[in-house]
Amino acid sequence: MLTIDLKGKTALVTGVSNGLGQGVAKVLAKAGCNVSGCGLSAKNSEGAIAFINIAEKEGTQAIYTSLNITSFEDQEALIKKTIETFGNIDILVSNAGVNVFEGAENCTDEQWEFNMDLNLKSHWKISKLCRPHLEKSGKGVILIMTSNHSDYTIPGCFPYNIAKTAIKGMVQSLAIEWGPKIRTVGIAPGFIDTKGNQKWFDSFPDAEEERQRTIDTHPVKRIGTAEEVGALCAFLASDAAAFISGTTYLIDGGRSALMQD
Repeated sequence: MLTIDLKGKTALVTGVSNGLGQGVAKVLAKAGCNVSGCGLSAKNSEGAIAFINIAEKEGTQAIYTSLNITSFEDQEALIKKTIETFGNIDILVSNAGVNVFEGAENCTDEQWEFNMDLNLKSHWKISKLCRPHLEKSGKGVILIMTSNHSDYTIPGCFPYNIAKTAIKGMVQSLAIEWGPKIRTVGIAPGFIDTKGNQKWFDSFPDAEEERQRTIDTHPVKRIGTAEEVGALCAFLASDAAAFISGTTYLIDGGRSALMQD
């Protein structure tokens, strides 16, 4: 069995106070990685405390920073704090984001700008700030979270799907321009069991019925977990994936393979 060993490395993971980010941080910590995490939640919030406890349970170090990831000044402070604490950044998991779902006709300028700032621009800006530290490590890795909406989408998911599609292009460009010292890879999860996806189910008259309908569209007959996305991140961040860069991996339980009706 392949064992992923990230001991001695430091990962910066955005959006760790819940959902995917927390699952990713948990798996990276289990692999021995120190984790600098951030989120919109306060430092004393339930999610922030849970993140710290997860890392400490795995015997690694963790710090949490409360910030607005769309703020360049907040990003700078986060990088500075991470370097002061751990001395290096080897892995960036740019995960923070939120669903911005609207019809193309009804989407406002404000919704568009909020979506693009959070779900696209923030990934680029934090990658630029981390670049010199990732290059210093010699084997830096940038993992950017996109979505299955980057490959296919449904009505009413504009402009979220636009930003997520653009990330695939960003991944390609960063891999080409910042290699070979930095590998850049995209990760495109489908339905993952998070509060965000539960909010989607809850928007239907019968949430449980909609959840089951969604499960039935997956060949694996379930939806994914944040830890499974974390496992993919840990593999891609390791030396075992040293020949992987410039591509985006779909992790969706086979849903995209099944023609929907």
